[in-house]
Amino acid sequence: MPHTIPNKQVIYSKIPTTYPFPGEHLTLHESTIDLDTPLKEGEFLVKLLVLSVDPYMRARMRDPSIKSYFSALTLDKPLEGGTVSVVLRSNSEKFKEGAVVSGFGPFQEYAVVSKEAAGAYELRNGPKEIPLTNYLGNLGMPGMTAYVGLFKYGKPKKGETLYISAASGAVGQLVGQIGKILGLYVVGSAGSDDKVEYLKEIGFDEAFNYKTAGDLTKKLAETCPKGIDVYFENVGGKMLEAVLDNMNQFGRIVACGMISQYNRENPEGIHNLTLMVTKRLRMEGFIVSDSPEMKEDFIKDMSKWMLEGKIKYKETIAHGIKQTPQAMLDMLQGKNFGKQVVKVADL
Repeated sequence: MPHTIPNKQVIYSKIPTTYPFPGEHLTLHESTIDLDTPLKEGEFLVKLLVLSVDPYMRARMRDPSIKSYFSALTLDKPLEGGTVSVVLRSNSEKFKEGAVVSGFGPFQEYAVVSKEAAGAYELRNGPKEIPLTNYLGNLGMPGMTAYVGLFKYGKPKKGETLYISAASGAVGQLVGQIGKILGLYVVGSAGSDDKVEYLKEIGFDEAFNYKTAGDLTKKLAETCPKGIDVYFENVGGKMLEAVLDNMNQFGRIVACGMISQYNRENPEGIHNLTLMVTKRLRMEGFIVSDSPEMKEDFIKDMSKWMLEGKIKYKETIAHGIKQTPQAMLDMLQGKNFGKQVVKVADL
């Protein structure tokens, strides 16, 4: 007899022009799934435990004709992103029943996953020692983004000044703490006073609230008195202009994201790009998936720093898959504190 149960899904239902709103662009749908459905060779059935919402997902909510490094999401299909799941049944040599796996998958409570599951790997030492949510944060894509961006593109030198925008976010808070481990003078900005206090608590030398700072060029001159050598760019727009005014000669701008521009119908322009020439600056964008060769070093170093107490990590956890659309909106509007995840079920 079939074992059919409800299966809630988060559906991408309409292309947004500004923010993706719950109930309009992202909707909750309840289908069904047969837990005893036959599995083809290499397939396994998973139950979703935790999912991740991240800024890059907004860029996938676009017209499919617009090409980018990541394909556009498909309308009327489940949203997809980083997940942690447990294997309920398996016809795969790689993943056995009971295994806890992290990877890239659909945002639905249950799913049949193929052997080609994007980047899936088993958390062999995870569940007993480290919170599962961490594998979507400091030990997941955001953590590796911080690591690759700073080391490979920032090329920091001890004693230099590192400035990070959106510094309390999933990536920014880690960039700053790695910077302190490397002996840098670290400054960050965030959008609320409690986020600024958190940055100081985890070791940032200076931090400020960009919403109440007034003139950003002057504020950066005040908080980065020796100028900026490395800028970890998460924001874009007027913040980037102010940073260019304060960059030192031969400085490096690591372009990780530009969240202030993702939900604008008309993105802002940058009016002082001549400084790129006169200061001999280097600005380079990157996508973390371009650097798989660094994953082993990242896991080794991040795990070591965590065990030594050198890395702390802040998360915002929403509970229940039905909270996913609101969690996405909150993250894009900066209402979350640290990494935004959704806990769907217990292990």
